[in-house]
Amino acid sequence: MHCEVQKMREIALVYLDRSGGLQKFVHDCKKYNDSKQSYAVYRFIISINPSDIAELDATLGNYILHNPIQAAQIFQSVCFIAIKTLALIEQLQTEAQISILLKPTHLPPLPSYVLSLSAFPFNYTSQRFYMSEGIAIAMGTVTKYTQGARFLCTEETCPFSEGRFRYIRVHLPGATESATVRNDFVCSLCSSPLQEDMKFRVLGDKQIVEMIDAKVLNALKGYSNDKSYFRIQTFTVFLRDELANKMEIGNHYKIIGIPACVQNGLQATACMEVNSVQLCKPNGPSFVSDNFKSLLSLTSNSCWRFTAILANIFASQVVPPGTYNTLKLAILLSLVQTCEKENADYLDLLIVTNDTLVIDRLLNYSICLLPRGIRHPPSSEIFPSVSKDKYGTGSASIQACSAVLAKGGICYIGDLSSYKKDKLELLQSVLESRTTAVFIPGKKYGEEADQQVTISVQTNFWSFVNVDSSSKKYTQKDNFLIGQMDVSLIPPNLVDVFGLLIYSEFPSCRLSSPLVHHILKKAINPEAMLYKVSQQFRMQDYEEFILFAKNLHVELSSEAENLIQGYYLASRRVRRGSIHGSTLSASALKILISLSKAHTKLSLRKKVLEEDALIAILLLESSLTLKHGKSALCVAPNPVFPFDLSDENSLQQRDSYLMQCHHQLLKFIGAYGPGIHINTNEE
Repeated sequence: MHCEVQKMREIALVYLDRSGGLQKFVHDCKKYNDSKQSYAVYRFIISINPSDIAELDATLGNYILHNPIQAAQIFQSVCFIAIKTLALIEQLQTEAQISILLKPTHLPPLPSYVLSLSAFPFNYTSQRFYMSEGIAIAMGTVTKYTQGARFLCTEETCPFSEGRFRYIRVHLPGATESATVRNDFVCSLCSSPLQEDMKFRVLGDKQIVEMIDAKVLNALKGYSNDKSYFRIQTFTVFLRDELANKMEIGNHYKIIGIPACVQNGLQATACMEVNSVQLCKPNGPSFVSDNFKSLLSLTSNSCWRFTAILANIFASQVVPPGTYNTLKLAILLSLVQTCEKENADYLDLLIVTNDTLVIDRLLNYSICLLPRGIRHPPSSEIFPSVSKDKYGTGSASIQACSAVLAKGGICYIGDLSSYKKDKLELLQSVLESRTTAVFIPGKKYGEEADQQVTISVQTNFWSFVNVDSSSKKYTQKDNFLIGQMDVSLIPPNLVDVFGLLIYSEFPSCRLSSPLVHHILKKAINPEAMLYKVSQQFRMQDYEEFILFAKNLHVELSSEAENLIQGYYLASRRVRRGSIHGSTLSASALKILISLSKAHTKLSLRKKVLEEDALIAILLLESSLTLKHGKSALCVAPNPVFPFDLSDENSLQQRDSYLMQCHHQLLKFIGAYGPGIHINTNEE
């Protein structure tokens, strides 16, 4: 056995030399040596590439993967000999003072190295490296733990009562604080009690994070075709030292670490000591289905037809084609404007309706087209909250909620009128700043000072208001302007911060019959495909299409930018009151740009054209009309879909109508825009 260990030490030294690890080790030693301070423990991180080391020596490679704690002792011996031979750290006395952390760059892509957070039984007894994936749903504050400590014999006549670093305790994966530092250790020479030499204690940072399998996102969707059943359980991971604060709540991570079992009173908790953390970024598909490609080719002679047909046939499993077209277009635009970036172009939707059942079904169906579409349960919190961690430390733990779990997706919060005033005020604050602050009182959670943690909220919000409940609870005002909608149930400032306000009434008598038939047939046979388009453009096709479209990088053309700016400035001048000034908020310009980019993505283009800007302007003007009444632009009640799309002639008729809207918009800008000049077709 000794010969094998010696051989592995030699191979370890060769690997360190070839990989550049020895040079890094010497550099780290220089930092310790320059400090001229004696430590109980000198900690070194060694990066290990399992493939490279297995090529050098299969035995050592296998030893590192399956016995990492014992393998660390091999590198500990090599490092100690190197320090003494090269005189790298003068203060170092014993080999026990060296703490080695092995960090594998990756693990073999085999099932035996994957630890599933939802699989049972959970193999936490073998202390070897595993890879796991999950979403961080709770994060504790950073606290201190003991990396290492020095103990001395209490018997004065014992040679181990002073001087040498004979008794060193070092933290091992899964060990609690009491396992590293206790008062029941005894001297191996005289059996006297050992006492810690406090001035040599080495402290490090520790953070407790709770993770959960990404499958939980499927359980939080309002509607799903996936009928499989699975077990979901949170899983505790420990981030130490340089890994503390490396995770953000709500993100999806791939981790490599050693599982362990931590005893907390009568309860045993399975956990993982993390060695490396890698952020998992979703990769959208690099293709769209052939049916969508064919449709795009057939409608290439118009910049408006492709998105019109998309909206017309969208969600045919929930509502008949041709119904709720404006709402469905807005939903598609919001879906493609989702991403996990700071200062992204968000697009929130607030729907005013008298048919909440159908709208709820439509929104439930739509959030399932994204990996992170979350239906917020009314019994829980929308935004993060603070509680004491469950491991007895008394420190604070920030719990992720619906808005954070929907990062880069959609958070559907249901009926807005069901929330109390304080929740609505918080929602308004988040929609304005795209951040939420969590206050942690220091006295309550054992900290010296209070803390305030700011968390980014990178999601689009969807909600609806029942127009009937609004009219029942509140007496309607008499001074409504033409086209203005009664949404007095919701604070006006909150209505303003939503990107689009959409009035979606129950379809007219002529269209209500197909909707009633659809609902009845679906009630009898929920799995039935009632329309041919449902087979041609499946839910999976829309998922792939949206994931492809949302990742397109689009840029504004100068013509589109001029049209948007001209409309914005003209509208600010027209929508101006004598008391409160302009009713058009500063965020309207951002909403216009977001809508224009979304329509460009939905059209599978990379350049925002005037045609995209026109759709954005018509949607926003319709929203402003519902909020504040009609303006001099005077758009129709349903400006984007003024009539049914049934054949080629109706599409041609819509194109002609939109061209007239464009001409009318140019006149509006010319009349009310302060010094704005836009080239017209006549010029």
